[in-house]
Amino acid sequence: MKREEDLLFDFAAHLDQRKPDFDGATYERAHDKARLTGQCLRVFTAMSDGRWRTLAEIEAVTGDPQASISARLRDLRKPKFGEYTVNRRARGLRENGLFEYQIDYNEKTEEE
Repeated sequence: MKREEDLLFDFAAHLDQRKPDFDGATYERAHDKARLTGQCLRVFTAMSDGRWRTLAEIEAVTGDPQASISARLRDLRKPKFGEYTVNRRARGLRENGLFEYQIDYNEKTEEE
């Protein structure tokens, strides 16, 4: 697996080169792009060590609201944001509804 610093550099370069835009019915680029890009970078950075974390644990690291973190994790699954695999599993009893997340960085081979 790549080192965390390399992952962060690759992701930041990807965002800079592709300049992907967010979407949604209430998204207004002029007002939202910088804020959402910052959130995306903070979530990616927090998760770059491959550890499993709940939304509350990610919130404690990034300072971003849990609903925003959940949205950024969904964004990271999209091709324009890198098409990362975001794993999800129950923490504790499934009936309690607490989930934790991990990002699989889908390392590319030279042939790809």
